Amino acid sequence: MASSVTASSRASGFVQSHRVNLQGPWYEIALDQIRAVRAADVPEGVVLMDAGYGADTRLRTEITVLGLTYVAVIQPHTSVWAPGTGPLPPKPWSGRGRPTSRTRRDAEHRPIQAKALALDLPASAWETITWREGSADWLTSRYARIRVRTGHRDEKLQAPRAEEWLLVEWPEDEAEPTKYWLSTLPADIPFAELVDLTKLRWRIERDYQDLKQELGLGHYEGRGWLASIITPRSASPPTAS
Repeated sequence: MASSVTASSRASGFVQSHRVNLQGPWYEIALDQIRAVRAADVPEGVVLMDAGYGADTRLRTEITVLGLTYVAVIQPHTSVWAPGTGPLPPKPWSGRGRPTSRTRRDAEHRPIQAKALALDLPASAWETITWREGSADWLTSRYARIRVRTGHRDEKLQAPRAEEWLLVEWPEDEAEPTKYWLSTLPADIPFAELVDLTKLRWRIERDYQDLKQELGLGHYEGRGWLASIITPRSASPPTAS
């Protein structure tokens, strides 16, 4: 969620009044932190997750249920349905027994790995995007984006998952793609804006370091609730890192 919490008094008040659950599965802790920041009426933004969080289908699903959008780093082996493909519908009911309700796969209808999809893209799918000015030069790389559906255990679902963006970075001097993200940002978002929001995690990390210094916590290296829920500048809580 968007936030400009920089004053130590405001940050301290938030910490004291919005403690979160630190027991249970880590993804539940992350969700509890998100709910706490929503309860504080912080303007909503985009949930940004590194691979440790972004690879978890449960967490991404629950963030969507909360009505939030995300950009999540994923692993190259994440299974996705290529454009124009998807799981088969449930088998027609034979009239006997309980009707089937789950989607299906067969030898010809199966998801593929994100890396395989990226390597199979035509050259025209890749664009050079400049997203902001760095300390020495403009930050530029080569990207492709594709509308996909994730395939993780979707044979247990009654309908295919909604489409979302698969964003892939492949610098021209690299032998293969280097980074992968899934995002539920709108289908009509401009390409450069999608990349810019994806790259916000780095800026938030820098702002977090500045905030630690302002609060006298420059030596603090933990990954507990204090480090996670005070997210300065912009984007969403928790900025998983």
